[in-house]
Amino acid sequence: MEFAHAVYNIIVTLIAVYTVRHYVFTLNRLYGAQRHPFIDIDTANWPTVTVLVAAHNEEAVIMNSLEALVNVHYPQERIKIVVVNDRSKDKTGEIIEAYMAKYPGRIFHFDRKEGKPGKAAALKDATETVTSDIIVVFDADYIPGRGLIKQIVSPFFDPETGLVMGRVVPINTGHNLLTRLLDMERAGGYQVDQQARMNMGLLPQYGGTVGGVRMATLRDVGGWHDNTLAEDTDLTYRALLRGWKTVYQNRSECYEEVPETWAVRIRQIIRWAKGHNQSLRRYTGDVLKNRNLRFAERLDALLLLGVYAMSPVILIGWVLGIYLFYCGEMRVYGGYLPLLALISYSAVGNTAAFFEIAAAVYLDGGRKRLRLLPLNFFNFMISTISVSRGIITYVFAKPEGREKWEKTERFRTQNAVIMSL
Repeated sequence: MEFAHAVYNIIVTLIAVYTVRHYVFTLNRLYGAQRHPFIDIDTANWPTVTVLVAAHNEEAVIMNSLEALVNVHYPQERIKIVVVNDRSKDKTGEIIEAYMAKYPGRIFHFDRKEGKPGKAAALKDATETVTSDIIVVFDADYIPGRGLIKQIVSPFFDPETGLVMGRVVPINTGHNLLTRLLDMERAGGYQVDQQARMNMGLLPQYGGTVGGVRMATLRDVGGWHDNTLAEDTDLTYRALLRGWKTVYQNRSECYEEVPETWAVRIRQIIRWAKGHNQSLRRYTGDVLKNRNLRFAERLDALLLLGVYAMSPVILIGWVLGIYLFYCGEMRVYGGYLPLLALISYSAVGNTAAFFEIAAAVYLDGGRKRLRLLPLNFFNFMISTISVSRGIITYVFAKPEGREKWEKTERFRTQNAVIMSL
């Protein structure tokens, strides 16, 4: 029984640490000084840019992305758009070829017929052909605004900046309850969590899409690693350990399609959990030993690594709490049940705690959406169980099975894609 109490109190302590973290981020975002460096730069000697669009069976969405990219405000002679077509079996290749004919010299087709599956492996192969100073990565369902490329590229005028991340905003918010909940979750993760880290000089996370990478940085850290399911988290930490800065641009919005069914959502977060915990295993020791980082940076980097690992910890805490309660042995810090209630409500979720979501909705000006906030409890429950499942399957999977890539299903539809060009 004493062992159960000790484990339970350790779990509550961990949850309390994440709770304080979320409170600090939220208060900083609401009342602290906000950092938006380089956001207003419009005229400059712009570096050369290669936009890599990762695509695998994307006939439903690729046209929207290419239409947006050919209309961005960036010197045409200094930007190339390369669609990394990774073994697509649908009409993705035909659409790309049609756009190449329509925009000669601006859109290029990297037609990858073989090789290791997965986004990281595809990017690794495509990057070998890049000669520009900067690469900007998008997934095929993302739709950038006209000024986005300049906003993503401008922080690279600081020679210490290695990675830049923009804000992801769902475009299919009104489809159903799930998309509305994911919209709120994304808002909390970007509007509060990422921006607060930027404000406080901590570690904004490069998110793998809507992001820029300095080619010198990529070469310095050893290029893309194709043995990970989360190439973005992996790159974030390798850059951090080599002394490069990551910049988050909260006002640089790009629009994505979020999952519209729970089955797709669950598969997505299971993949995220596996990939993120690969990075947890690989980089925890290196972060702890790196004395070039301030204590606050190391702590934030470690807590970010542990976000997905907290899901099974929370489940174990729930089971232990029920067990101790029915055994009449519930003792939490001398019986401070209000503290337990606060911590339970504020327990870390997939990307943000509930109060971060509320603050983000407030900052976005969509206060009516707050009526859905209690329903995020169900999203949190499903995420916690799914992430735990992903971690368990990752731990017990064979080494070759740990790197299996699963593409997120698209829901957007387009009719007569080729004929419309």
